Amino acid sequence: MKKWMVLVLLCSIFCLGFSADAFAGDKKLKAGFIYVGPVGDYGWSHAHDLGRQYAEKKFPWLETIFVESVGESDSARIIDRLIQQQKCDVVFTTSFGYMEETIAAGTRYPDKLFMHCSGFKRSANVGTYFGDLYQMYYLNGIMAGALTKTNKIGYVAAFPIPELVRHIDAFALGIKAANPAAKLNVKWIYAWYGPDKAKEAAEALIAEGCDALAFTEDTPAVVEVGQSHSEKGKQIYTFSHYSPMQPYGVDSVVSGQLMNWGGMYAEILESIHNKTWNNKDLWWLAREKAAILGGSETDMINPKFVKALKEAMLDTKDSGKISAYDLVVKRYEQMKQGVDIFDPFTGPISDNKGTLKIKAGEKASKGDLLGIMYYVDNVEGAIPN
Repeated sequence: MKKWMVLVLLCSIFCLGFSADAFAGDKKLKAGFIYVGPVGDYGWSHAHDLGRQYAEKKFPWLETIFVESVGESDSARIIDRLIQQQKCDVVFTTSFGYMEETIAAGTRYPDKLFMHCSGFKRSANVGTYFGDLYQMYYLNGIMAGALTKTNKIGYVAAFPIPELVRHIDAFALGIKAANPAAKLNVKWIYAWYGPDKAKEAAEALIAEGCDALAFTEDTPAVVEVGQSHSEKGKQIYTFSHYSPMQPYGVDSVVSGQLMNWGGMYAEILESIHNKTWNNKDLWWLAREKAAILGGSETDMINPKFVKALKEAMLDTKDSGKISAYDLVVKRYEQMKQGVDIFDPFTGPISDNKGTLKIKAGEKASKGDLLGIMYYVDNVEGAIPN
């Protein structure tokens, strides 16, 4: 009888100890997210919100809140609200323009954590993170260069910041790899969410002779313009951005770039919860499965254009004669292995003024890419001040 009582007592102690540890591990964490656009923009903010939802579903200890369509000049007030009123433990600021206010908030709230997306400034309690799509833009560029009939390709861009210049240049380098005769023309619309401005810019590029269009802005407007012309018999090739936009352009979208923020948000939040977080910079690409090639959730390349890409034969230095389709597949697989295997920004690369920027055989550093503000040599015009 006494032995049985001892066993019960030991079991009770063990179980109480286990429950206490489990409770400690389940301590709630509250995360706030600030978006520059509406979550229904079908672009940047939409993709971030999918990542937030993924993390919240994954972790029972996580509670999240978001504020959408926050102007950069209003970000300090929203950060204060999330910390003071909403009692967030960590705040994610998801626009380059929030950088200075995020750093300032880190000073105001030294007992809170902050993560800034796409910036380069950090402090003891402010980290940075980014999932970049420049590799996918390069692959899109190969396809655009192979498919264009006019050798004029267009790009609709939101704001002249390094991220967008990096995308434009990577797209242009892909075009050049497939078609050295083709040129890229850029129109800036100064809006992340500006469907009317994007449509106007796309129409202008088509009127100027462009028959392939890519973009970095947060609506399917460019795709819709391409689809409209394609339905009327004038084939316009488009490349969707950030979200699966192929349904908006079934006869126009060739491919695109998709971004998966879920894995990165899960890793960051789990490290905060487990008290292993540090303020290192996270930079995820194809190898980390953050950047994904495709214009839909199922198609890496729209089946409508596969045949044309397989018939478009290219002459490359390292692969000899190869179809555009096979080159895209080869480069994509190399990118998944890491930038040491293949990176679009490998020299020699000159700007469009004739200045050598990256020497032969050298690769651009991450720092160079984060601050890039020049057009490569097959991009027309100049970057606005």
